[in-house]
Amino acid sequence: MRLKPFASLFCLLLPGLSLAAAEKSVYGLNEHAMLFNLGLQVPAKLDTGAKTASLSARDIERFKREGEPWVRFYLAIDDVHSHPIERPLARISKIKRRAGDYDPEEEKTYTARPVIELDICMGQALRTIEVNLTDRSAFQYPLLIGSDALKRFSALVDPSLKYAAGKPGCPPDANTGATPNE
Repeated sequence: MRLKPFASLFCLLLPGLSLAAAEKSVYGLNEHAMLFNLGLQVPAKLDTGAKTASLSARDIERFKREGEPWVRFYLAIDDVHSHPIERPLARISKIKRRAGDYDPEEEKTYTARPVIELDICMGQALRTIEVNLTDRSAFQYPLLIGSDALKRFSALVDPSLKYAAGKPGCPPDANTGATPNE
């Protein structure tokens, strides 16, 4: 008997919940992602448990250009990418180390990684996201997209799906779109 008021309240809220869900895009556990700035499509893993996005890079070097911090790196995706990429450094990210990664002699519980901004296209959506650079060549997916970036895509992730958004289809003159908070 006491549940009836709660059931009625739930039914009143249900249309609002479905409206909010209708504004979201459904993505699978894995998606095709176009690194728009680089003209390269890569497979990505969508990980709601990770905060930041990570791109597989090697030979990462920070330097100054006209007094501003920049980073130079090579994509660690395959042997084809033998030319360096240079981008402005957005910030340095401190990534928590897992128990197996912790070296007591180093006394650091985090790894410092350079972060750049990239325009990423998934499905028909183009967003500018922050991506930290690290060597992911031991992993199946060269791009990991974490929760901060997923929010920018207004994403709902269904782990039972793969490549739900299809091939990236952002036109060359696409706008990077607004974030949910704007």
